[in-house]
Amino acid sequence: MKVKEAIAKVLKMEGVEFVACFPNAPLIDACAEEDIRIMLFRNENVAAQAVDGFTRARFGEQVGVLLVMNGPGIEVAFPGIRQAASDNIPILVLAGAEPSRRITTDPYFDAAATFKPLIKWADTLYHPDRAVEVMRRAFSYLRMGRPRPVLLAIPNDVANEEFPDDMFYYQPIKSVRPAADPDQVREAVRMLLKARSPVIRAGQGVLLAQAWDELRTLAELLQIPVITTLNGKSAFPEDHPLYVGCGGRGHRGAVPHFYNKADLVFAIGSSCTTDTYIYSIPPGKKLIQLTINEMDINKDYPVEQAIIGDAKLALKQLIAEVKRELGDQGKRQNTELIAEIKAVNEEWFKQWRPKLTSDEVPIHPYRVYWDMMKALDRKETIIVPDAGTPRDALSAFWEALAPGGFIGFGKDHMLGAGMGLAMGAKIARPEKTVVHIGGDGAFGEAGMDWETAVREKIAMINVVFNDGKMTSTAKVSPIASQRFHIDELGGDYTKIAEAMGSYAERVEDPSQIIPAIRRAKEVTDRGAPALLEFITRMEPEQPV
Repeated sequence: MKVKEAIAKVLKMEGVEFVACFPNAPLIDACAEEDIRIMLFRNENVAAQAVDGFTRARFGEQVGVLLVMNGPGIEVAFPGIRQAASDNIPILVLAGAEPSRRITTDPYFDAAATFKPLIKWADTLYHPDRAVEVMRRAFSYLRMGRPRPVLLAIPNDVANEEFPDDMFYYQPIKSVRPAADPDQVREAVRMLLKARSPVIRAGQGVLLAQAWDELRTLAELLQIPVITTLNGKSAFPEDHPLYVGCGGRGHRGAVPHFYNKADLVFAIGSSCTTDTYIYSIPPGKKLIQLTINEMDINKDYPVEQAIIGDAKLALKQLIAEVKRELGDQGKRQNTELIAEIKAVNEEWFKQWRPKLTSDEVPIHPYRVYWDMMKALDRKETIIVPDAGTPRDALSAFWEALAPGGFIGFGKDHMLGAGMGLAMGAKIARPEKTVVHIGGDGAFGEAGMDWETAVREKIAMINVVFNDGKMTSTAKVSPIASQRFHIDELGGDYTKIAEAMGSYAERVEDPSQIIPAIRRAKEVTDRGAPALLEFITRMEPEQPV
């Protein structure tokens, strides 16, 4: 067999269901021979974002796989791969490369050398007989330790060389999850029991470890309020009385209230990174950090007690230790705390409810979010906001009721990323209603790939807010916006979607928001995508 065929067989044995690609790559036909679904996107970057969304929606149990050609192919995919790296998402990138004797010759692009410092692991396959060996290594890195992308560059000449049949031996990789040091667990519980006003900061590691049940059990046993990070949003049921809110750039009023009040923060599955899109832990707080990645410890905040381990296993250990200290029932329900959470958030909501229920025309975008929660079953829905104002508003307003029901992303991203993430999520979870919400700027970045959703029957709802503006541009560049109108956009996105063969609807009346969403869902329930273009007013005020 050829090297490319051996690699495709490994993918099949690892349970890979689909690969995203554009336009050519050495492994495409080899994967088709193994009956792995090939999905052609219109842009390598959107394809990278789709495999990222696929992995997130599967909680990392199955990783997305990206096939791209050498040179321009892997170069265009750069932002999507980098976004997965910054958000700690394991994806597998199999990139074509120049002939092996030319890879390091200027001006050719050496993918492995370029990506090596940016992702978990990158290598080039120079020797045909090592193909299975390096694939075993790639899946080991994907399934163990810190979750991050891995990349294998496959020179086009090596891909077509022979791999000895008698050397092909491969066993699918089993993941190994480390438990925590018992002494660290005991000390963490001692600190939590001693604290007057502890708060839990739940990150994406809870979702990737599928530790949401354990998180809820621990919070209830100790009666500790829970704040999720933007990437960790939906790791804790957001209708729970102990839920404070999401600590993104947009957030509810109770988030700063309880962070400021806390004497101890317990970060679970959170890298504790300081960033524009993450609410910072106020100075002077004691911090316990549970993470699988030792590089997170003492990175941006001093850590009083570190726990290295898998979030699910470590939380089970913590629960057992709490029960040993307090008994199976834990602490009695803290009615005063629950009332405080409710009261602070209700006072905050008073400020925003007029916008959420507004009958203004053009439509207020926050009214769309509010009505969408009424129109959809949130236990069966995955919401994917795009970068910018939709993400900041939805992180505060949207109430996620099921793990993975909200895909938040930040740190290192680009406008338009949400569409690819949503497409991947729908491929991974076809039984769910998947909704992408973005603005006209986001559609401009990735809109041509709506044709991919139509062609491949990726039955998601794409909500486009059309206010003719780049919302934050006038703030950042007021002079250029006034003189040269760089904050202004134009387009009829309903007609664009219809030209691509999609169901599309233009909505201008706020009373039609819920009926339009329900009509779109009927379309997706029949197996086709639907686009809703809401003609909205610009809302510069973000929920903080």
